[in-house]
Amino acid sequence: MRVDVHAHLWSEAYLQLLIRLGNTKAAGQRGLGADRTTAELDARFEQMTAADIDLQVLSTTPAPPHFEDEQAAVEAARWVNDEYAELVRQHPDRFRAFASLPFPHTDAALAELTRALDDLDFLGAAITTSVLGRTLGDPAFLPVYEELDRRGSVLFVHPAGIGAESPLIGRNLTWQIGAPIEDTVAVMHLIIAGVPSRFPRMKIILPHLGGALPMILPRIDRQNPWEAPETPEKPSLAARRIFYDTVGHNHGPALRLAADTLGADRLVLGTDFPYQKGEGFVEAVTYVERAGLPADAVSAILDRTAVELLGLG
Repeated sequence: MRVDVHAHLWSEAYLQLLIRLGNTKAAGQRGLGADRTTAELDARFEQMTAADIDLQVLSTTPAPPHFEDEQAAVEAARWVNDEYAELVRQHPDRFRAFASLPFPHTDAALAELTRALDDLDFLGAAITTSVLGRTLGDPAFLPVYEELDRRGSVLFVHPAGIGAESPLIGRNLTWQIGAPIEDTVAVMHLIIAGVPSRFPRMKIILPHLGGALPMILPRIDRQNPWEAPETPEKPSLAARRIFYDTVGHNHGPALRLAADTLGADRLVLGTDFPYQKGEGFVEAVTYVERAGLPADAVSAILDRTAVELLGLG
């Protein structure tokens, strides 16, 4: 089975809810071809067929239900999780879902996680690379990680789309460089906080080949002991506890570097739909086949590792 772990869907009704609750960026997800209208779903399914993708795991990031107001966060999280559950019931051969949680509210997030995993049969949870100024190493998130670890479930991480809160990453750099920078910052906060080793049964998936991590991991190993001596294990060991999706924008050398540095066995197929669609969507698969990796590694990346990781086999 070919599973795409990195795919988005935002209905107009959900985006309107986020806007009403105060999310000023949600409107940016309109008009991308990722709504649940019949026409847009049909177009999505045609592209999935063209790319030989059987199943997509849906996530709302980077339009998550994260609000400082707990009631608003809970309302939006329950709303979109119910919507995703309905879509999965309607299209069980095409969709599964990661839960959206009302972060940064720990007790509410735990309650919604329990509902999503036990009642809605979701495959794990999604979170942005930072949450309203909080890093992924923030103690508020640790109980959620503990519960995901207890269940052996998945935490899917996605850029927040805020340029790592740097004024130097302006509006015109948010996604082309800001997103992989956010990936890199987030994974290092997880590693320095010891999350991968402390919660070894929680299956973390980072997008975009881990951002800059494959290129700079040896540097991190050398710099880390004096700059972040509280890190509980060598960063390269922690990095290899994590999984990474293959969204690499048709760049075979980057994929080969990720496989060499992180391990081909840690890579899973992702497309980043709708940001890659049409020809780019198909290339999200074919570039893995053309990158020059061993045939067994290609087969595992495209058709086996995600199935095992998500318990779909």
